[in-house]
This record gives sequence, structure tokens and C-alpha cells, in this order.
Amino acid sequence: MQTVTAVAHRGDPYRFRENTVGSLRSALDQGADAVEIDVRLTRDGVPVLLHDETLQRLWEHDRPLLSLSADEVRGLTAGGVPTLEEALAATDGSRVMVDLCGRVDHRSVQKIMDVVRQAGARDRVYYCAHAEAMLAVRAADPSAEIALTWTSLAPPRPALLAAIHPRWLNYRFSLIDHDLATRVHHDGYLLSVWTPDTRRSLRRLLTLGVDSITTNRIDALHALRNGG
Repeated sequence: MQTVTAVAHRGDPYRFRENTVGSLRSALDQGADAVEIDVRLTRDGVPVLLHDETLQRLWEHDRPLLSLSADEVRGLTAGGVPTLEEALAATDGSRVMVDLCGRVDHRSVQKIMDVVRQAGARDRVYYCAHAEAMLAVRAADPSAEIALTWTSLAPPRPALLAAIHPRWLNYRFSLIDHDLATRVHHDGYLLSVWTPDTRRSLRRLLTLGVDSITTNRIDALHALRNGG
């Protein structure tokens, strides 16, 4: 099958708790080309890896992240929630897709991108999220690589695409068919999809010629991509 970028969704969550250093490292060991991470800010403005608004689901603390300092998060999770800086160090040399979660403004985007810049990771980090967040990314860095997340079959407006200038259009996998894949490629974009986990869905997407697949089953995608 053709080459496709294999992106590990929150690392390797079937083996390790999602968005942890162990999960990221395991995904890379399993053959991921890139890891996708969810980034939010703590009360004191430190970017950390967490998908949810609170620590409840993963860490059994019903505390909103925005009410906690980075030190408090570290204490409540025994260091389990890594900072973005720690995640970039743990994935040194590998591609990282940063999903900007929750409400995002120019200030929070700038804090996240400052960490990426200070880590010397600008050339291996790219960003995904909804249009508002990606407009903030583009304003902060005209050269940033962007995967615009889109959840409708109706195409993004040309003016929005011109303002964001994404490299990728990032769709939920269930929306993808031959016509959509053809349109995205015809318009000059790479097609990224999320998050198929069954071998049947992965095979179908590979057949349709998508350029990148973000999955929780990076081992299955890696095997299929290599003829397994």
C-alpha cells in the first residue's frame, strides 16, 4: 500500500495512559511517524498535555485544569501530566501534531508556540484544531504548518482557507469517500483523517489515498502500511 503518515493519537493509549511520556515513547517504538498530543494551559499559563477540561477521567481528580497551577497538576498526578516542554524533549527528532484544545485565544497560542520555539522544535511541530484556533496560529507564525480540522462535508470557504493557509485538511474519518478525497487533493491540500481504529476502516482509508491517518491503534496501521 502507498506511503501514508502514521500519527499516534495521544500516543499509544491501548498500552499506556494517553498523553503521557510513556504513551508517546511507546507509539514511536510501535512505528509512528508522528504523535498527536492535546495541549491546554494551566492557571499559571504552562502548556501541558491533557484532552479534557478536568483531571477526572484520567486522574480521578474532579479539578478543572484552569483552576490549577502547573505545580499543583504535577502533585495531583505524581508527575503524570507532562508539560509541553517535557513532551517535546521525549519525542526529540520526531514529528508532533499539537491539537489546541478548548477555548483558544492569541495569548494562549503564543505561550504554546513560545515553548515550541524555545525547544528548537518549530521544524517538526504542526498544529491542528478548529478555524478560530488556526487563525490565531497563523497570526502568531506565518510559517507554521497547519492541519485545519473540518467536520462538515461542505468545503471551507475560500476566504478562510486563504487566511489560514493550511497544508492539511483534517477530517473525521467517517466523512471520507472517494469524492471528498479527490476534491481535497484537487484543491492542492494534503488529506489528514482521525481516528479510525479498526483494520477494516484503516484499509478503506489507505485505499482512498489519504495522506495521513491519526489512530489509537498505531500498531495496526503500521502493520497494514507495511503489507501486514
